[in-house]
Amino acid sequence: MIRRSRKSRRKPGRKPWLGWLADAALILYFVFALFPIAWMVMLSLKPADQLFSTYFSFTPTLDSYRTVLGDSEGIPFVRFFVNSLVVSLGAVALSLVVGLPAAYASARWRFKGSENLMFTLLSFRFAPELTVIIPLFVLYQKLGLFDTYVGMVWVLQLVTLPLIVWIMRSYFADLTPELEQAALLDGYTRKQAFFKVALPLVKPGIAAVSLLAFIFAWNNFVFPLILTSSQAQTVTVGALSFLGGDRPKYNLTAAAALVSVVPPLLLALTIQRYLVRGLSFGAVKS
Repeated sequence: MIRRSRKSRRKPGRKPWLGWLADAALILYFVFALFPIAWMVMLSLKPADQLFSTYFSFTPTLDSYRTVLGDSEGIPFVRFFVNSLVVSLGAVALSLVVGLPAAYASARWRFKGSENLMFTLLSFRFAPELTVIIPLFVLYQKLGLFDTYVGMVWVLQLVTLPLIVWIMRSYFADLTPELEQAALLDGYTRKQAFFKVALPLVKPGIAAVSLLAFIFAWNNFVFPLILTSSQAQTVTVGALSFLGGDRPKYNLTAAAALVSVVPPLLLALTIQRYLVRGLSFGAVKS
């Protein structure tokens, strides 16, 4: 029996240059995707006198960051930053308090119209924000919620609550009900079984959905634009304040935008050990 050589056993048509071409295409796409971020970084490091005169050759400086964080332009960006933290964390916390029990109940108990109720909740994410902003503006003016933390937390939880309920519903649905039934047989109440058995098992999911909800609340632009003026204004709107005036200050806007990226990035790095498991566990079944 004639043994075939290793060269003859190679798959026909296999060409190494195809792999090199694929790698080159991925590198080009990577550069293309990161170029806007790199341009923002360069723009934020440019001095004002070289803002329009150069592209890649300039003298880097941190003056833009000092101006943005030092309130030397009369724009309280630091206060906008704190406002975003307060209203985003408040909206996520409120949504978790309401959404986790709602998600658990929707995963464990089905009744007539339950799916319609869940779809109605999800439909809050379907409607464009501009379709409800005028009625909300009128109501906020009448109720005294305009330009307040309470008003912003209340409206942003409309963005985060459907997300938390629908994602966490799938996590609870993946848990076997026998675990809670065993806890009930041991003398636990339904409330104790929820807090001591179900919740600890879905901690990765809570971490993942909290991060996603925080990003949605932090990046929201329409609601803060219309429903705030100065006291509760967030960074998404406040960063655009540097574009006003006779000469837009693009370097200050770029610095403000990069500073506003820091909280979601730090939060993602902090909970990254839960994030991968949380995003891969609990696929939506319903």
